[in-house]
Amino acid sequence: MLSKNRFTRAFYIGLVVLAFAGCKQEGPAERAGKQLDEAVDDLTQPKGPAERAGETLDKAVDDTGKALEDAGKKARKAVE
Repeated sequence: MLSKNRFTRAFYIGLVVLAFAGCKQEGPAERAGKQLDEAVDDLTQPKGPAERAGETLDKAVDDTGKALEDAGKKARKAVE
């Protein structure tokens, strides 16, 4: 009885670990789903010029942050 309880507990812990590991990366189907959701939102709720400008700024900030992270990684490798 005790070994069955341990097995069950280990099984559920393994499922939780797998669930968290699977959530880390986004697959092609998930990216396509997000793009489809955005397309439907664009059709059903048109955006005004201020909202579009804000989204453009958000994207620019994200792109700049990614570029800075990449530059930092390259600099760290160069120093090592």
